[in-house]
Amino acid sequence: MRILIAEDSPTLGRDLRDALVRDGHVVDVATDGEQAMHFLASFSYDVVTLDLMMPRMDGWTVLRQLRDRPERPRVLVLSARGQVEDRVEVLNLGADDFMVKPFAYAELLARLHALMRRGDSAPVLLEAGRLVVDPRARVAHVDGAPLALSPKEYALLAMLLAHRGRVFSRAALFEGLYDARSEASDKVIEVLVSTLRTKLAQAGVENLIETRRGFGYVVAA
Repeated sequence: MRILIAEDSPTLGRDLRDALVRDGHVVDVATDGEQAMHFLASFSYDVVTLDLMMPRMDGWTVLRQLRDRPERPRVLVLSARGQVEDRVEVLNLGADDFMVKPFAYAELLARLHALMRRGDSAPVLLEAGRLVVDPRARVAHVDGAPLALSPKEYALLAMLLAHRGRVFSRAALFEGLYDARSEASDKVIEVLVSTLRTKLAQAGVENLIETRRGFGYVVAA
């Protein structure tokens, strides 16, 4: 998932980002509501964790602005304000879930995954002939044998398989795999595609990822 953490506590924001990155997600952190809206205007996110009491623009205002968008990320509100009226208000404003601080990270992660499963009719497993990718376990197998992939190689493979037939530009793949703090250029995608193709070929899976010159990369439908 690509996740935006909107949280005015530097310590909590940093700790959440580090934990989610270790779990394989792409994470950006905004420390106030205006910065959060800037990130949301610049990138496409799967989920936003949203603090209500932020400077410059509070969480309620962020929710109101998101509500008017035709396409918006799912929103998990994280707040010390746990009164029933607060939960009711933010849910009515369009939030998808609400957790009261302090919380357990394991529960937060489970709720994030639950939000992503809502209305998701995609198959649990992603398959291409002898290749099987399990997005929940974040593993790939060829004929039942595990494929040794780096986290970025796995994320690239899962992204292309989940959207078979869609051509991704190098820039689009970079945005999906790297957060806004990354100092790498989108040329790193060419290296990832090359190493991923090599590992797939060594496992007997040839020509899975096609290059559409001038457009990008695709796994054909």
